Amino acid sequence: MALMLMGKKLGMTRVYTDAGVNVPVTVIAVGPCVVTQVRTTEKDGYAAVQIAYGDMKPRNSTIPMIGHDAKAGSAPKRFHREFRVRPEEAASFSAGQELDVNALKDQMYVDVIGTSKGKGFQGVMKRYHFKGFFASHGTERKHRAPGSIGGLCSNRGFGGGLKKGKRMAGHMGDQRVTTRCLDVVRIDPEKGLLLVKGSVPGANNGMVQVRPSTRLYKSKTRKVAAAAEKKG
Repeated sequence: MALMLMGKKLGMTRVYTDAGVNVPVTVIAVGPCVVTQVRTTEKDGYAAVQIAYGDMKPRNSTIPMIGHDAKAGSAPKRFHREFRVRPEEAASFSAGQELDVNALKDQMYVDVIGTSKGKGFQGVMKRYHFKGFFASHGTERKHRAPGSIGGLCSNRGFGGGLKKGKRMAGHMGDQRVTTRCLDVVRIDPEKGLLLVKGSVPGANNGMVQVRPSTRLYKSKTRKVAAAAEKKG
């Protein structure tokens, strides 16, 4: 079943396996999320489920959003997101339903979506890992300059200016980033915590979206198949 939950990135720590191996993990406080709307193909033209996360004061929300959440029997929420489902799966969700980390208890791998840290306006060495000029005698004070851009100066048929996609200095970070196939190390249903191996995008206390992995790497596909065969 298609599923997505929202939560808050708390930070990183470490856990030890039974063999004494140190595993770096990111702690995510998942949910609880409230289903605020179920979209159907008959009414909306597509099947999806809208969930909401994060309480907020009514005075900081808007009248339309307060009424929208009230229809699902929920207090005003800060974040609202949708995830697509098959038309036959939409019937398994209902407005007002609460989703928590227990929905991920059978998952071995998850994808985490977040907004990366904003770095502001950066040069090409930090933004694209350019090597830079030699710091030897005879080189002017241009060690971090991008170099010649004439090779991509022509954009025929689309007017003058640089060709689209030329790597140059500019705004870095603050973008939607998806980290795929993170190992689920541990789930704490009582505290609503999900521990995944490795790092996830964004700063601490930032909102992230967690979903079962939609596209596994080959090695992890074999592990999932082996676990299913062993279980069945």
